[in-house]
Amino acid sequence: MKHTAGAKELLVRMLHVGPMASCCYLVGEKGGEGAIIDPGDEAGRIVESVGLMYLAVKYIILTHAHVDHIGALEEVRDAFPDAEVVIHPDDAPMLERPSLNLSLFIGGSVKCRPAGRLVNEGDELELAGIAIKVIHAPGHTPGGICLHAPDAGVVFTGDVLFAAGIGRTDFPGGDVDQLLASIRDKLLALPPATVVYPGHGGSSTIAAESAGNPFL
Repeated sequence: MKHTAGAKELLVRMLHVGPMASCCYLVGEKGGEGAIIDPGDEAGRIVESVGLMYLAVKYIILTHAHVDHIGALEEVRDAFPDAEVVIHPDDAPMLERPSLNLSLFIGGSVKCRPAGRLVNEGDELELAGIAIKVIHAPGHTPGGICLHAPDAGVVFTGDVLFAAGIGRTDFPGGDVDQLLASIRDKLLALPPATVVYPGHGGSSTIAAESAGNPFL
């Protein structure tokens, strides 16, 4: 998918990876700077897809640190050693602790090296001349973040908001009241035409979720 951002064009490719069909996104300017959002599984496929887009990976961004969104992190970061791994500080400890990142619950033990950059509410990441704003949206996990590119009219919502759904809150650190507040106060306040790219399933818009999401 192509999104116009002033004189720039932001490309977004969605990959459904792993047994939980988590959404990994490749974002950037073809032949220019790019980011990988949530490398949950299938590292080889992710790396190959980056090559097909001719992206120079600047960031590997984690919307949160559950195993289905970080499972391929170590292989991917080894493939792109100059990329900066980005996460919110409240989820950063989960990278190294299988009991917190839920990998123990599926019979594995995923341990990742620490992230290179910790981001908070209001921080900005610059990608190919396009600003990506960090929205801290706790509720699914304490350090869940969404990534809003206002000039391109897109937001990556991780497991906070889905098309006709919201994230689970029955895992450690989950809080349904926090999650609903994050969605209502921060995400639904975005322009209605903003395209929503969630952590599972297909895309939507803020307008569609505001009008028809049965959980809101």
